[in-house]
Amino acid sequence: MTATATIERIESGLPSSRVKIDDLAGRLGLRPTEIGVFRKIYGLDELRYEPGGGLLDLVLPPARRALEALPAGRRVDYVVFAHTMQMLTPPGIDAAPLIRDALGLHGAEAFAVNQQACVSSMGAIDITAELMRADRGRRAPGGYGLMVTGERAYSPRIQLIPHSAIMAEAAAACLFTLDGPGDPVLSYVDRVRGEFADGLLMSDDQIKRFGAAYAPELADVIRAAVAEAGLEPAEVDLVIPHNVNTISWRHVIKELEIPPERVFLDNVPRLSHCYSSDVFVNYTTLRDAGRLKAGRPYVLASVGLGATFGAMVVRRSGTGAA
Repeated sequence: MTATATIERIESGLPSSRVKIDDLAGRLGLRPTEIGVFRKIYGLDELRYEPGGGLLDLVLPPARRALEALPAGRRVDYVVFAHTMQMLTPPGIDAAPLIRDALGLHGAEAFAVNQQACVSSMGAIDITAELMRADRGRRAPGGYGLMVTGERAYSPRIQLIPHSAIMAEAAAACLFTLDGPGDPVLSYVDRVRGEFADGLLMSDDQIKRFGAAYAPELADVIRAAVAEAGLEPAEVDLVIPHNVNTISWRHVIKELEIPPERVFLDNVPRLSHCYSSDVFVNYTTLRDAGRLKAGRPYVLASVGLGATFGAMVVRRSGTGAA
């Protein structure tokens, strides 16, 4: 299987402030019984949240660390800011070039991707790799892309997904190229269910139908990504998921017919759902704990309201660079 890109470095960052979900009850208008459901049924406990924190303060540190893996003499051609919410900055302020310039990457093209909501971070890598392939013959070879993700839970309206998740803050960055020594991206599959495009504004009937479609659709997308990578499901070492909640993933695990320990859910109670950053935060958690094995494939999987289901298969390289 030919890699669509190679991931050379992934870094993540978390606010230092730890908040119990009970402490957010007033802000989110949740009764004690509802907090109890989030804890006992959905598996949430605490999260990182820094009221009043700046966007650049969150996203720049992991981006700078990821850039440390850029080989001497190489350049970054694209800086892509992947985010979930449409508006993160005041009108007239474009965050993507602000991030690019703050990183000193003035020669790179900068743009944002958010149409796939929480799947946008994986989608941004796929989109940018395609642009880099199209650049062959126009640019000197050997360019890199930098995907940056992270956003603030600046409003109760975007911090609570009723009956599903309480959103937290985190950031991640991914440095990638087309043919480096890092972790090869073997496949990426996404699927959009437009009948659920209303997202947070879905009717009760739409929410019910979305809930029924969620696990079968995500499981099918994961299977499709594994097949596109030329693999059998049993060959996948771990599924590295978004942190929406544990009960949704239990349903997906049942659909996939795999042992529960093959889906990494340890960060759900510790970090909660961090918009587009989850799969990369979880990747660094596993990497830093020494749980990613050289030569083994992993599936990154997420769902974005709207609704997009996405899965990316990455093989851990022998270099351990990412």
